[in-house]
Amino acid sequence: RSSREKRVVGRSTGGCGQARRMSDVEMDEGAGAEVDLTNQDAITKYKAAGDIVNKTLAGLMVYAKPGMTVVDCCAFGDSLITQQCAMIYKSKKMEKGIAFPTCVSVNDCVCHYSPLPSDSPTVSLKAGDVVKVDLGCHVDGFIAVAAHTFVLREENDTAPITGPKADVIKAAYLAAEAGLRLVKPGNTNAQVTEILKKAASDFGVNTVQGVLMHELKQFVIDGNNVIIEREDIEQKVDTFEFEQSKVYTVDVFMSTGEGKPIVRDARTTVFKRAVDQEYKLKMKASRYMIGEVNKKFSTFPFTIRAIEDERQARMGVTECIKHNLFHTYPVLWEKPNDLVAHFKFTLLMLASGTNKLTGGIVNLDEYQSDKTVSEELQNVLAIEPMKPKKKKAAANAKMETE
Repeated sequence: RSSREKRVVGRSTGGCGQARRMSDVEMDEGAGAEVDLTNQDAITKYKAAGDIVNKTLAGLMVYAKPGMTVVDCCAFGDSLITQQCAMIYKSKKMEKGIAFPTCVSVNDCVCHYSPLPSDSPTVSLKAGDVVKVDLGCHVDGFIAVAAHTFVLREENDTAPITGPKADVIKAAYLAAEAGLRLVKPGNTNAQVTEILKKAASDFGVNTVQGVLMHELKQFVIDGNNVIIEREDIEQKVDTFEFEQSKVYTVDVFMSTGEGKPIVRDARTTVFKRAVDQEYKLKMKASRYMIGEVNKKFSTFPFTIRAIEDERQARMGVTECIKHNLFHTYPVLWEKPNDLVAHFKFTLLMLASGTNKLTGGIVNLDEYQSDKTVSEELQNVLAIEPMKPKKKKAAANAKMETE
């Protein structure tokens, strides 16, 4: 992996700040037969995972109230995913569960904030906070991820959101909606990058450095084909054309600040097993930690909060990182008083069109910005997206519960 400095560049789906080489899983399994969207069973499982993600997002938006702690919100999101996964495909032995642990990042926090019950001080939500929720689910390794941003309100508060909050949220949401319309066969990743840049310019905000949106594959959350949000001297990606039967994320961050996130002093709690690395660990706590991860999380990111013995996990994780057994997802921040918005959709490139599998809907009437949407952005937003068909994915998954 590339070395990490205080300023972090590169981002994996589900986590900003991840400077990565080729996906470990793709290196290990690249010779195997790939299961894509030409396989109906794969589509069914993607849609089952997407349904769980969307229900969890909706549940968290209802659950989050002023005064509630962030750690409770994260634990609630993870429990919703786990409970729903337990209700499907009961008759078949397969991996299913959390593909990215619930993170709740507030205001100037960009991403990956998923604290532990033991962390101090405890962070609580307040009315007026810009709250970003980021999470993922998989069914048999078929991944659905999503992120959504909202302003936390007191009960019965219906006043419109204005000023920088309205600007940054509308910019991020409209950019994500425009981006998904450009993910179709024959178009390129560069076209998506360009429209995100235009949306940021329209609203007087900035895209965020180091954000990479990956192709998703079975058991691979960070495939090698990527869309970059903000191309600069430090980071560029190869241009490629989108192809039918692939799965992508559109993952958009916008900031009222410079869009150059840094690491502060918040504890890193989200990691992913580097499956191509092995080491004979010395500490008992480290061996416990790696054993739990190998048994429960295979190739997906996880949080220390999900390890039964949190104390042992906190002690053991340091040696695991030292010997490159884990990739880290550090908590990233903009400057104090900056605001960051985040929207992420999972897209299925089906024969009938690009299907928006996950992601919430923003009522734009609630956000009153004095900024004007450019003709270029309007033209992309005017492209008719594929209408999701209420088909049999959920029904097929439900049948497995009988």
